[in-house]
Amino acid sequence: MVDSSDNKRIAKNSMMLYVNMLYSLCISLYTSRVILNALGFEDYGLYNVIGSVVAMFIFLRSAMGNSIHRFITYSIGKGNIEEVNKVFSSGILIHFLLGFVIVLIAETIGLWFLNTYMVIPDERLVAANWVYQFSIVSIFLSVICVPYDALIVAHEKMSAFAFVQVLNSTLNLLIVLFINSISYDRLFVYGLLLMLVQVVNRIIYGIYCKKHFPECTFILVRDRSLLKEITRFAGWALVGNIAYIGYTQGLNIMLNIFFNPVINAARGISYNIQGALNGFTINIQTAVNPQITKAYVAGEIERLHKLIVASSKLSYYLLFSIVISISSEIEEILRLWLVNVPNYAVSFTLLIFASMLIDPLANPLLIANRATGRIRNYQLSEGCLLLLILPISWVFLKLGYNPESVFIVQLVVFVVTQVARVFLVCHYIKMSYGFYLRKIIYPISIVSIISFFIPVLLHFTLESSIENMILTCLISFINVLTIAYCLGLDASEKLQVNYFVKKIVFKLIKK
Repeated sequence: MVDSSDNKRIAKNSMMLYVNMLYSLCISLYTSRVILNALGFEDYGLYNVIGSVVAMFIFLRSAMGNSIHRFITYSIGKGNIEEVNKVFSSGILIHFLLGFVIVLIAETIGLWFLNTYMVIPDERLVAANWVYQFSIVSIFLSVICVPYDALIVAHEKMSAFAFVQVLNSTLNLLIVLFINSISYDRLFVYGLLLMLVQVVNRIIYGIYCKKHFPECTFILVRDRSLLKEITRFAGWALVGNIAYIGYTQGLNIMLNIFFNPVINAARGISYNIQGALNGFTINIQTAVNPQITKAYVAGEIERLHKLIVASSKLSYYLLFSIVISISSEIEEILRLWLVNVPNYAVSFTLLIFASMLIDPLANPLLIANRATGRIRNYQLSEGCLLLLILPISWVFLKLGYNPESVFIVQLVVFVVTQVARVFLVCHYIKMSYGFYLRKIIYPISIVSIISFFIPVLLHFTLESSIENMILTCLISFINVLTIAYCLGLDASEKLQVNYFVKKIVFKLIKK
């Protein structure tokens, strides 16, 4: 790690997003329980699978969004404000057209698929169609917000980013409390109110960017080469996003077709937990991502490597410490949290936890690859590998295997895909494979193996009770962080962590 204003900004933004994530996590876990009880297993499963149908068409938004994020950050890294304005304006135009295309596809192919192939009880068909329409509007609004979101992240204004997340969590909490108190069709009202949250987001993003960024002004861009480059970049990114939609929403729909909405409820619970915990990793890496791109633009290859190592290790350790502490008592936690736990929720959650641990290692390589602009081979390799999850899972389900089999397939393919990422990206950024293994894989492997023993010992030694459950989770969490600090960080990383912790403690004492 390098002592610099950039690193201090990363630390400040990481802490801000981390604290925000703690709040969002608590709200998310509480609202998931309340909404499950308010809607019931069937309606909750329906909401999740309807969202999956709509999300099948959002891969276009993700591909273009990644492209705009990269080009805005790249232009800011060069200090070219005029170019930033051109990229932002191009993004506005592209995303309005993209939103229209998504709505068109969703209202034709998507609507036909929903009413023809999905397993929906006849008495819930009308409500399901209303929720589907609300979801389409929500996605359109999220699509046209992408250029604004890209500006905020590229400028590293994480206070605004955190504010919107806190507001969303608070509004979701209010919605859930309201839903629980009404007797009208709760699924219908829930979908409507979540759509209104997206309206609020669009207004806030627009006002903030207009006020703080002079380049946030729409101009008619006539630079065809820029539009062509953005579109080309997005075209290759599209491959990876199709794969992501395939193994997430595609699996959800497949489970619905082979089983029933109650299985989707179990999957929805597991993915809610995943989304809440992934927020810790995403927020840390959101603070680092712009610096990875800017380091590559500036030709600071050594700093680029250190940022990738730091981002991978720190986000992995944080996620692993939470995952291992929760996993040791997952059955008891779900029972206390949900009271009525859907079948397969425990096994789904544990398998998804295992897959989640690949994400902290994948994202820094993805951002570094985007910075180079050489994404064709990366996206083709990653996309083709991840797309294998869907047909392989279909074969297993067709042969009569249980629902857990699809998540086992997903885990195996994730590991193979990460190996492919390392071979592709390290070559582009002049990082040796030995360096990656020595600096990232070796330390996290040592920490993971050694940290595993104490949670297992506590789980099988202590009697089942709420007090012992809390004690096991707390000791497991501290155990991982302690081992990670002692064995998983090098000397320079320890100095940076010490400085950061002392700074936080000093501020708390001062207050």
